Amino acid sequence: MTGHDPAGPGAGGGPGDAPAPDGSAPEELPSKESADEEPEEHDQPQKAWAARRDLVDHSPRTMKVGSHAAFGGGFVAGDQHGVSGGRVTGDVVMGSKTVHHWTFPGLSTAASASGEIPRATLDRLAATFVTADGAFGELVERLRRDRVLVLSGARFTGRRTAALMLLHRLGAGPVVALDRETTPGSLADRFTPRDDTTGGTGAARGYVLCDLETRRGNALRETHLLGAADRLAEQDAYAVITVGPTAVLEDDVSAVGWRPPATEDVLAAHLRVRAGEDAVTRLLGMPAVKEFLDHGHQPREVAAFAQLLGRYAAGEATEQEVASFSLVSLENQVREWFEEDETTLHLRDKAFLIALAAFDDGPYALTAELSDLLHGFLQQTQNGSRTAGIPVFGTHIGKRLQLARARLSEGEEHTEWGPVTQTKAAFHDERASLVLLREVWTGHPSARPALIQWLRRLADDGRPLVRTRAASTVAVLARTDLPSAMALVIEPWARSNRFRHRLVAVNALTLAHHIGTPNVPRILDTWSDAEDRRLRWVAVRAYALIGPERPAQALAALRAAARELYQRFGDPDDFDVEMAGELAEAVELLLLSPASSEVLDDLRAHLDDDRAVHDLVLGGFVSACHRTKDDERYGFPLVLDWYARAATDEDRAADGIAHLWREALGDPFQTRGALAVMREWVLVADRSTAVEWALAALLPRLVTTPTEHQRLSHLLRTMPGEDGNPPPGVAARLLGTLPPR
Repeated sequence: MTGHDPAGPGAGGGPGDAPAPDGSAPEELPSKESADEEPEEHDQPQKAWAARRDLVDHSPRTMKVGSHAAFGGGFVAGDQHGVSGGRVTGDVVMGSKTVHHWTFPGLSTAASASGEIPRATLDRLAATFVTADGAFGELVERLRRDRVLVLSGARFTGRRTAALMLLHRLGAGPVVALDRETTPGSLADRFTPRDDTTGGTGAARGYVLCDLETRRGNALRETHLLGAADRLAEQDAYAVITVGPTAVLEDDVSAVGWRPPATEDVLAAHLRVRAGEDAVTRLLGMPAVKEFLDHGHQPREVAAFAQLLGRYAAGEATEQEVASFSLVSLENQVREWFEEDETTLHLRDKAFLIALAAFDDGPYALTAELSDLLHGFLQQTQNGSRTAGIPVFGTHIGKRLQLARARLSEGEEHTEWGPVTQTKAAFHDERASLVLLREVWTGHPSARPALIQWLRRLADDGRPLVRTRAASTVAVLARTDLPSAMALVIEPWARSNRFRHRLVAVNALTLAHHIGTPNVPRILDTWSDAEDRRLRWVAVRAYALIGPERPAQALAALRAAARELYQRFGDPDDFDVEMAGELAEAVELLLLSPASSEVLDDLRAHLDDDRAVHDLVLGGFVSACHRTKDDERYGFPLVLDWYARAATDEDRAADGIAHLWREALGDPFQTRGALAVMREWVLVADRSTAVEWALAALLPRLVTTPTEHQRLSHLLRTMPGEDGNPPPGVAARLLGTLPPR
């Protein structure tokens, strides 16, 4: 469950010089110069623990970790594994300076003019054509019966090849490709009688019309097909028409959906032709080939890959070329999407692709909603005088995802009320989101103003998922172009007086660091000493999240910040309580991180350095003691569980925990808070035998003086039960574990 976000709903988020898609004037995010003039918020920021849980719960899958641990989220969690320096970000985001650009001749688009397809081309395609099951034979018989067949499928799924093979399987010849300018109304007129100079074979003629253009008011109707079938029957001919998933068809037109066969089967068929049967098994067993197959590539990409593997088998290509082919193919696909004009790929579809990259594997409805928002901003950039029109109905989910090479699935999404089931949309290839965002940011700079407006609006959203994905998107942009991302997005967020904006800046820097963006620690070190308290706030929060991988440096920075805080506010009445709390929460997260033992040793070693550090250490320790497993009200306290395991293993951490407990109970500024935590632990022990045993092992080690005995015995003798009930029975039992006075 995510923590409650007390920041409250923000208003707007786009630049002030551009209207929102709804016509209103969005509120401007403050620039560096205007931030100081923005009114300070009166509400409190979201607690670091809850904010960290939101970050973990809602980060995209390319930045996911196996547990909350990688973001300082609890040493009791599972294995830590992320993408920091890993394959996904290493290959995709680190510039990806690939130079191989593969083309797919004869497979990417249909011919633009009529003409006979050479027999050699049909024979070549037939040699490598495979089908998934017996459905293809049924299509052949349907074509034989009806004379004309409409084949529907996404671009680059092999629908043109399938159309040609249907005609080839019928023995039709010659096969004529019709001009794409053919309209539904002129379809029958395109089937002309056989020229005597081409006859004599006795074979039926074949026609293929790829990517029939339809639109509202000019749909393909059954009457068009009936007229075409009559004309084809007169000439003893057959025709296959291919259409895209967004084609406008009347309800009485029965189109057959085309689904390509398994990628491995297609690749094996091509390899048999190019490299011979003996090489197929060896080539398919290569790690790079297995990885290629896992990414669900298109038939045209499979054919080109088979060509490369044939060259590799002949010693004409390197293993590195084979290994890089999958990513290069993905980059080419993304580049194609954004190079297409609006007649081929509408601006709204491009906005959806960008939104899907930001919300990959997130709720489809949310992605679609926010893609329309982005479409409005893009439309303002493209034509500011034109109001962006967005159809309310008529969008087909399946067709939209087919275009994006994505899928739908049911999955749980975390909310502050617990997990809920959502219909999610995700790219088939998880690298697509990273490649796409990089391409938009660096390859199409004209889209930056609209993208920045969109991200600022997302940062103001009331939903933690939306704000987290804004941060993760900016993290990818920062990995691609750190100076621009910092100047245009992250630093304005960091200087905002809105806690919500600053938190998104924290998450963006954290995720950027985890995917290998250089210099993030240097940025935090600089900001921790800044005059602007908002930058110091961001630095402290981020230290808590990236600190587990560099605990010594993070703790040193937090100590320096604490000392500077005490020096800055010599008058207790002017003391910045909020910043002191943030520093303590940062220590809390570090203490409950994979680096917990190292952090504990460091805290104990520096406990008595000075008053500022003393307060920092004990404040963070007491805060950490509040946390329970899975944040359940009566869950096992994490620090107590840590102590129990350390004591069993005779680990020095047990001495460190007991020492900090004694210091906290004896400190005049921490006594009340420490006793409140101990009271909570006793109430949990009343419900859990395991907690009672752990507490019974700890309490004797907290009594080394008469004062310590008196303090704990008084607590156990006088503490009430919950809701005014009598004292819990466990209190008396725990009182018996204290050593004699």
